[in-house]
Amino acid sequence: MDSRSETARAAAEAAARQSYGKLVAWLAARTRDVAAAEDALADAFAAALERWPRTGVPEKPEAWLLAVARRRRVDAVRRRLTSEAGREHLKLIAQEAEARMTEEDLPDDRLRLMFACAHPAIESSVRSPLILQTVLGFDAATIASAFLVSPATMGQRLVRAKSRIRETGIPFRVPERAELGERLDAVLEAIYAAFAEGWSDPAGTETRRRNLATEGIWLGRLVASLMPEEPEALGLLSLMLFAESRRAARRSAEGDFVPLAEQDCLLWDRALIDEAEALLSHAAAKGVIGRYQLEAAVQSAHAARRLTGRTDW
Repeated sequence: MDSRSETARAAAEAAARQSYGKLVAWLAARTRDVAAAEDALADAFAAALERWPRTGVPEKPEAWLLAVARRRRVDAVRRRLTSEAGREHLKLIAQEAEARMTEEDLPDDRLRLMFACAHPAIESSVRSPLILQTVLGFDAATIASAFLVSPATMGQRLVRAKSRIRETGIPFRVPERAELGERLDAVLEAIYAAFAEGWSDPAGTETRRRNLATEGIWLGRLVASLMPEEPEALGLLSLMLFAESRRAARRSAEGDFVPLAEQDCLLWDRALIDEAEALLSHAAAKGVIGRYQLEAAVQSAHAARRLTGRTDW
């Protein structure tokens, strides 16, 4: 692979990591068709890998990918719609897309996408996998490996969930305050489930599981950044960071499990602990106690051993 191809591939991978969920969310929020949005974006990334080595990486890769994905989506609609109503629909899509493709930043609809994936109408067991695929771009085989089901089974579950979003008209929106509690719980539970799947590999030897822990934290950071005043969102991120801070100490040199009380606290990641403590303090200041804050507070008590030399049982 020559240098131009390597540069293009690296740029495409960076755009996928940073913008995949954002682009899927923008496209799907306007049609509630998650599968079609994913297909259009997959075509856009394929086009990028073909063209960028020849033309160079565009100044705004995210905008380039959205423009190509939008054209793919419009072409798909054009193939399905031939009536006058269809032509009007295409016109509206084009006008909306052109209005968006300005110098303004692309709106971030990922939180709305997560709430759609965690809607009560979606089977609870598929909410976490659905978020992992739509927001992070994980393929069905990777998700299936982590959740201990066959790729075919996981693929079928994901397809059914996406069809349900489209067919039942599940809204892409952050719920109003009155209904936020239960719905936010579903989003946070899905994120924590993803993290826990990765955390079940304490030695960090199973790449797919290790990535799930990392991506769970990434999703937690995303929700906390988009909902900075929600104490339980902060509490969940704090809890995950406390747990992640101890990864290096969970196994001995021989690979044996080391109980928390016997772990060498010098191996704990102090930067992650400090961040977790700050998040927990910020959450506590809101005056609304919840499950994740309580669990994080227990983790904080254990983490204090690095300072005092003992656990205050």
